[in-house]
Order: sequence, then C-alpha cells, then structure tokens
Amino acid sequence: MKLDVTIQNINDMQNICGTNNQNIKTIENIYNTKISLIGNEIFIEPDDSRYQIETLFSHLLLICQNNYQITERDIAYIDSLIKKGHAHELEELFSKKDIVCKKYSGALIVPKTLNQKLYVYNLKKKAITFGVGPAGTGKTYLAIAYAANLLKKEEIKKLVLTRPAVEAGESLGYLPGDLKEKIDPYLRPLYDALYDTLGVEATKSLIEREIIEIAPLAYMRGRTLENSIVILDEAQNTTRRQMKMFLTRLGENSKMIITGDISQIDLPKGSASGLKEAIKILKNIDQIGITIFDNNDVVRHPLVSLILARYDQWEEKNND
Repeated sequence: MKLDVTIQNINDMQNICGTNNQNIKTIENIYNTKISLIGNEIFIEPDDSRYQIETLFSHLLLICQNNYQITERDIAYIDSLIKKGHAHELEELFSKKDIVCKKYSGALIVPKTLNQKLYVYNLKKKAITFGVGPAGTGKTYLAIAYAANLLKKEEIKKLVLTRPAVEAGESLGYLPGDLKEKIDPYLRPLYDALYDTLGVEATKSLIEREIIEIAPLAYMRGRTLENSIVILDEAQNTTRRQMKMFLTRLGENSKMIITGDISQIDLPKGSASGLKEAIKILKNIDQIGITIFDNNDVVRHPLVSLILARYDQWEEKNND
C-alpha cells in the first residue's frame, strides 16, 4: 500500500531514515508493519495503521524543514501524541525553535517535548519555576543550561546549586573530606550540565571564584540571594519546613528553580514531601510556573519510557 506522502529531498530522506535505517526500524516496530522506500515514495505492508503512519511521516517532514535532526526518541514521542489526538501541537514544538542556549560544543539546546517547551517558557518568564516528573525528562539539565547561559551573558551575578544531601537527612558529618568533597557525589548530574554548557575549565574557574556555589540545602538558612538563580534539585526529599525556608530566600532580581520526582521520595515514613505540598499550595500564582512531566517526556532511549510505564502499572496494581 502506497502512502499519500512523498519525500522529495535526499537530505530529508536520510534524516527520516536515520543511521543504518534505524528510524525506519523503530517505526516498523511501533506499528508492526514493513516499510519500503522506493524512489521518493513510501509503501507499507500490511496497511492496518495507514492513517497513523501517514500522519507520522507528514510530521517527520515538517521537522526536516526546520533543520531538526530526527532521533528514535522523537519518533516514539510523535507517535504518543498522534495516538492521543494531539498531533496538531507538534507544529508549535518543531516549527518555532525555543532555544535555551548553545552548548560549549556549539550545538543548540532546545525543548524536545511540549512539556519541555512549557518548562522553558516558565524558566524565562516566571520568578519561581517548578519542574516535577520522572528522571530523564530534562528538568534539571534544562534548568542548569538556562541559568548557566544567563551567567555567561552576565545577566546574573551568581548561580547557586543545592539539593538535600545524603538522601533526606543531610547527615554529612561522617563522610570524609571537606564540604565540597562530601557533597560532590550527590551533585554529579549538576556538574555534567554545567560542563556541557560552559565547558570544564570555565566551570571549575567559576566554582573557585564562588560565582557558581554548590551547597547542601541546610546552608541556605538565613541567606537572601540577590541577582542570582538558585536551583534546588531532588526537592521531593525536602520537608515542608525546608521547602518554606528555601522559597523565602528569594531576593531582588533573582529566580528560583525547583526540580524533583514525587515518585522517588526518600523521606522517613510519615514525613510529608515539601515539594508535593508546595505544588498544591502555590498553584495559580501568576509569578510561579509549575510544569508536570510524564513518561512521554523522557528524552533518553525510547525503552526508558516503556520501563517507567511498566513500573508505574506494577506499583499501582500492587499498592491497591
């Protein structure tokens, strides 16, 4: 069965097919079909999912027209939107690039899902931004990339990165080394994003000069942070008291970004998560943006989304 979609440009064809036709294999696996590309025409067999596959290829061509490199993850995400009846929203995502910043390597960091696009909007427009959802959705990476870019452009004077250290308890005393050596293992994902955006040497220099400050959450008490961006990561492991303390550190010309995953709370049984409460208490405040990510926003290997979904189903079933 020939589809009513043709690929006129050889570069578009290569982009859609992917390296060693990996993208085509991904589409075949999703729809349980066989795809043949003959000239600039597309044939499928059987044709049970013809409409969805035609819609998918139409949107892949749209992505090509906007100089976007297609990945297996993009195909899985587009498929999920098509099945939910939200395919029309893809044009907004891919035709209007919302650039976060340029990596140290020169590559652009851009939102890859609709929720990421909303999150980036909140980062730019709101004084306080919450990003809540599973690992791999880009909530911490995008926050640090955005903040590091403002630092690079000298629009802020300081970047503060913090998280509850050693799970929820912040019991650092028994660990060897000075404060930095104690908390570094818990902040590795934050360093990775900084290195990507600023480069290793520039990051190290900014940390040495205390322009980038990395500290456990307990060290925020009693401070007012001005001309800064403050990022609280792993916020699901804050208590109500810690979260309130953190949020009230906001100073002039500053922003706060709070990220976490409420499905991964490590607090002692019976302790309420400060993050979980905050997104309920602070909703519908104009200068506070809240983005809730789900498994479809996972920008790692497509299999990660499936693994998370299966675990969610299992936990829901076994918690009943």
